[in-house]
Amino acid sequence: MTTASEALSAAWRDHWARLLAALVGRYRRPDLAEDALADAYAAAARVWPVEGVPANPAGWLRTAAGRRVLDRLRAEAVASRKEPLMVVEERRRPGPPLPGDEPDDGAHVADERLRLVFACCHPALSPEARAALTLRFVAGLGVPHIARLFLVPEATMAARVTRAKKRLAASGIPFAIPPRGRLDERLDMVATVLYLAFTAGYAPGTGPDLVRVALAGEAIRLVRLLDELLPGRPVVRALLALVVLQHSRRDARTRPDGALVLLPDQDRSSWHEDEIAVGLAVLADVPDDVSGLARDYLLQARVAAEHARAGDAAETDWTAIAVHYAALDAHTRSPVVRLARAVAVAEAEGPQAGLALLDGLDGLLPHSHRLPATRAELLLRAGRGDEALTAFDDAIARCANGAELTHLHRRRLAVADQQRTAG
Repeated sequence: MTTASEALSAAWRDHWARLLAALVGRYRRPDLAEDALADAYAAAARVWPVEGVPANPAGWLRTAAGRRVLDRLRAEAVASRKEPLMVVEERRRPGPPLPGDEPDDGAHVADERLRLVFACCHPALSPEARAALTLRFVAGLGVPHIARLFLVPEATMAARVTRAKKRLAASGIPFAIPPRGRLDERLDMVATVLYLAFTAGYAPGTGPDLVRVALAGEAIRLVRLLDELLPGRPVVRALLALVVLQHSRRDARTRPDGALVLLPDQDRSSWHEDEIAVGLAVLADVPDDVSGLARDYLLQARVAAEHARAGDAAETDWTAIAVHYAALDAHTRSPVVRLARAVAVAEAEGPQAGLALLDGLDGLLPHSHRLPATRAELLLRAGRGDEALTAFDDAIARCANGAELTHLHRRRLAVADQQRTAG
């Protein structure tokens, strides 16, 4: 028999993101929706142990949260009637027109979550705020996870999300979907946040789970819908190829006990060949001369394709991968790309060449555990075991994910044993 605590945990895991998206989409008040849903879960924690778990937990939570939003809206209406007329009229006075503010019922975007993605990506918000709001309301990600995706401290991201919600509430920015003819104006931002949501499925940041396949799969579903809504857009086609190819390896990424399996050690028979075929076919349709964000996704998809084509790890064309990463590095100047490039160059040219590319990244990736973890592996291959141990210690100190932390501890222990044996 399921206890109230177990039911509440399951409801949080299974329904929080969907319920939040529904509330924000219905009431267009993201500043109220999240608080109302949190209150509903708190009420469930009080009521369910006493009255029993409802037959439809998600419906119970949706109703409770909706009532709280309506209560807040009524309270605001009462308060506004009590204010001096001049203050009320000043609040009602519209500001200058903003791009994408034309009224529209959103019917041309059939999916509820995709509508919400377009609404969150309003051009009046900063790019960082748009992405943060979308990941919060559509993917249901917590502030720590979003902060890790953007490589910023949690306090910075929490302030960014709070400011964005307050700006939407105070400025009169319509939390709405642009008309069909203006969807392309938000396309790059929509593509960006969908890829961030997909990435979050494989980099949850905290807790014991290394991957969250459902989150990545939902992001792919939205990319497919975006491709159907706006067919032939290179940025969407390149993104679709990239996420499908990366997602095809999902069943080989971890062991049954949740332990991390590195790419060279993965059982390639468990890769989804049908999805690889789809990804390669989509990739072949993307023109070579694309620019901007589409080029970023195209180059990343070509890297994923090289892995997908290799029959085993030994057959991987690391030289080609290094070339793709060099082009991506030149295009983005991203420290994360430089880190990935260093791994590819180390495979193609040797560990010293890879280590050289890591120089200067510490100040750009001060919180990333993957930088010292990569350095540790390359130092070990270069015969510098003692330095590798120090780098492993740095990676362990920075890592917050349980599965990755376990892997790092195991690697450090193995290297320490090797060093003692050699000494």
